[in-house]
Amino acid sequence: MLALAMVGPAQAATPNREAIQAQVEKRHDSAVKALQEWIALPSIAAEDRNSQQGAQYMARLAREAGFQHVEIVTTNGKPGVFATLDAGAPTTLGVYFMYDVKQFDPAEWSSPPLEGRMVDKPGLGKAIVGRGATNQKGPELAFLTALQAIRDAEQKVPVNLVLVAEGEEEIGSPNIKDLVLRPDVQDALKKSIGVFMPMGLQSADGSVTVNLGAKGVVELELVADGKAWGRGPEKDVHSSLKAMVDSPAWRLVKALDTLVSEDGNTVAIDGFPAPEPLTVAERVMIAKSTGMRDEATAKKVLGVPHWIDDLSWQKANERLVSQPTVNIQGLVGGYTGPGGKTILPHRAVAKIDMRLVPPMTRDGAVAALQAHLANRGFGDIAVNVSGGYDPTSTDPDSRLIQAQLAVLKRSGIEPLLWPRLAGSYPGFVFTQPPLSLPAGHFGLGHGGGAHAPDEFFLIESTNPKVQGFDGAVMSYVDYLYELGSASGEATSAK
Repeated sequence: MLALAMVGPAQAATPNREAIQAQVEKRHDSAVKALQEWIALPSIAAEDRNSQQGAQYMARLAREAGFQHVEIVTTNGKPGVFATLDAGAPTTLGVYFMYDVKQFDPAEWSSPPLEGRMVDKPGLGKAIVGRGATNQKGPELAFLTALQAIRDAEQKVPVNLVLVAEGEEEIGSPNIKDLVLRPDVQDALKKSIGVFMPMGLQSADGSVTVNLGAKGVVELELVADGKAWGRGPEKDVHSSLKAMVDSPAWRLVKALDTLVSEDGNTVAIDGFPAPEPLTVAERVMIAKSTGMRDEATAKKVLGVPHWIDDLSWQKANERLVSQPTVNIQGLVGGYTGPGGKTILPHRAVAKIDMRLVPPMTRDGAVAALQAHLANRGFGDIAVNVSGGYDPTSTDPDSRLIQAQLAVLKRSGIEPLLWPRLAGSYPGFVFTQPPLSLPAGHFGLGHGGGAHAPDEFFLIESTNPKVQGFDGAVMSYVDYLYELGSASGEATSAK
């Protein structure tokens, strides 16, 4: 546990931090095993896989961590989990979990994706490799371990907790409101100062970026079908007939081309509102952050030689924060096996995600897309939305964020503020009415490969600036006590 000593000294509100840390170290092996066991149970909403089992397992983990009330909640989709921990504290904190993970192809992995194998990562240390390791089971298990360590050290949990866990985050959280806005769940969350999601936020160099919001997202399919179109074939036919038969595949391509500018980089959907311009404060945040990160390293990690329009490092990041996108995740149609098959497909599908920034909304984006296609003569192309949500924003002066900054600075880390995460999570359900709460992410530790092969979460760090699993656990201990401290009480819960 080389990196553990980097975590800062105890806050005054912590009765006995050393005792808690001793319990974290004592629990290390059992916690690692628990993470491996959780990885071995993949709940994949897109494949309708293990959702009931995943919710039941999540409920069990919550009970083991000390939540007194734990309930599996029925939604119009996959079940969620609602749990509360009453510590008799004056402060209540909301916690958001996801128990689902992305799909995986074992052939693309260097070790079995459900094994949770411990591997050596050069320059980092020992890490668990497995689907869900960093997104999001590793950080979530670290948070639950923090609660167990506080209890085992016979210390008092400094805040009350309200936990909501869903099983559909990876398909756009289509039923998150069924869980969070159920009257009793909503009432419990209204008592909180905000909602946070555990996350290993450290980069490989140990730096931490605190995100003040996230882009919204819409996931959907555009489907061109000969029967729905009334032209082209109703079943696949010989490709020689293209000379006299319309092609649904080409129709889809032509429709897709209208959604973006000629270079594919700017959204051109009719009726899309203009994105709000970056504020001076946001530009300052971006400039400071990009000045402390290495552009060449970022390009190497991503495998890209140029940014859009050959923009500078800072301008590319400003665009990352401020601009919406229309992205083609995949194109599916006709024959895709080895060699050729000389067919004219009757159906073609584009899997699309759209990232949204204020003032855009999920419903507004879908309505604009449907109207755009109809107005351009492509009204027959089906728009099948699978999920999505609005963008989020949180005040940097909120108690939720200020406590994060305080913990990081005591840990010897100068945090970087970032206006809006380019990725998405369903924080809108917390930040928008009726809850209108601050929401964000927090946690030390490092991981990588989310949504990709060889996803990992660092367990034992060889870099003293980067926390391993035990250091991640202690970051949650410190965060909880910071929120429950007298100094935290003096900060407004905006």
